[in-house]
Formats: sequence, C-alpha cells, structure tokens
Amino acid sequence: MQNPAYLRLGVNIDHVATIRNARGGRHPDPLRAAHIAVEAGADGITAHLREDRRHISDDDIARLKSELTRPLNLEMAATDEMLTIALRHVPNACCLVPERREERTTEGGLNVVGGGERLQRIVGSLKDAGIRVSLFVEPDPAVIEASHRVGADIVELHTGAYCERALEGNAAGIARELERITVAASLADAAGLEVHAGHGLTFNTVGAVARLPQVVELNIGHFLIGEAIFGGLARAIERMRALMDEARREAATEPRQARSA
Repeated sequence: MQNPAYLRLGVNIDHVATIRNARGGRHPDPLRAAHIAVEAGADGITAHLREDRRHISDDDIARLKSELTRPLNLEMAATDEMLTIALRHVPNACCLVPERREERTTEGGLNVVGGGERLQRIVGSLKDAGIRVSLFVEPDPAVIEASHRVGADIVELHTGAYCERALEGNAAGIARELERITVAASLADAAGLEVHAGHGLTFNTVGAVARLPQVVELNIGHFLIGEAIFGGLARAIERMRALMDEARREAATEPRQARSA
C-alpha cells in the first residue's frame, strides 16, 4: 500500500513532441522521454492530444498506451472526437481541459458549471469504460461543487495564476492564490474527489503546493522539458521529485494546529 504522505509526479511530455514537430520526423521521441521520466521517478505520464495536433499525435498516444510501464493520463477536450479516441485506447485516466485553437497553452480551467448534459455524458461514457475522469479546474468552490455533481473522480487544480504572481514577485498575490488553492483542495477532498494540481509549476513554486496534504498528484511538463535543455531530463525530474518529497516531509512534521491554522 502506498504511503498516504507520498505525492505522485505526473510528467507531461507534450513539448518533446513540439520540438520534434518543428522539423518533422521522429526525433526527439516523446516515448523515449516517457521512459526516461519513469526511470527518473515519474509516477505517470501525461500527454495532451489537441484537436489541431500541434504536438502530441494519435500515433504517440497509441505507442504510449502500448509501451508505458506507468499510468497514462490523456488530456483532451470534451468533444465527441476525443471521446472516441479515448475509448479506443482506454488510458488509465482522462483529464478534460478547455481548448481554444488560438491559445498557446491551456489558459484556464474547464467550464464545469456551464458544461451541462454534454459534459456529464462524456464523463459518464469515460467512466463506463473504466477510465478515471479528471477535470482541470479553477480553484473555485462553485466549480468544485459542479465537478462533484457531474461525476468526476478527480479535479486538477489550475496553479497558473499562483505561478504568475510568483514570477511577478507579488507577495500579496501569491498569498491570495495559495489560499484559493488551499480552500479548493480541502473542499474537493471533503467531497470525495481526488485532488491533483498543475500548470506553470517550477522549482521555486512547487513546494507550497506540494505541502498541501489533500493534493496527491502534481502534473508538470513545460518547465521540466525546458530545464532538460540545460541539465538533462532525468536531472530535472530528480530535482523536482526531491523538492516534492522534502515539502511533504516538512508538512508531516509540522504541528497539526499550525497546518490547520
């Protein structure tokens, strides 16, 4: 049985495919990156199959599902096309994310409150196939409640605003965003949702999120692939793994009253 204090790391390999697609061919290979990530301490692999196929391809998903030795988390838009693909490959989990063709990256949480019957249908179809369903959401109480209502297994809290405030050196903004994430994590956990978090996390920002006891998994990609250019993918993942574990150890030794204050 896994230690309840252990925090899982999911590594997103999308931008290995971005570099490959800049020239075509098969190098660098996202599957090779996935294997290196697992060897370095990743507990799972995340890949986002976008509707415009700007990085990860259908073939990448097929190869990852066939060869991975760790769970595959397929990020996807809540569309019938992506539902068909997910049901064909049956990954361990699907994380439903918002998607706009003109955006550079995912720019916010899924519209769960306004998702209606279509979102509920897609969630239900995935769950019927034995796929765990995650919703990438803003750390907002109304969204957490709606995520529980549509039947999700997991919420992945969007940490982008927190990371942006950190880049700005905005101490008040950092405190405000961390409070939003903390409250949302507690509400989601109380509702029986598994709590994940991710987007924009770096060596400098991961610790505060990793200390939250309700969060059981972080999904990190762009920063790790960027760091790999300078020091190697394995080294970047090993350092992130060490920082996450250190934060959890520190949280476990803090007085209970201090953690709940």
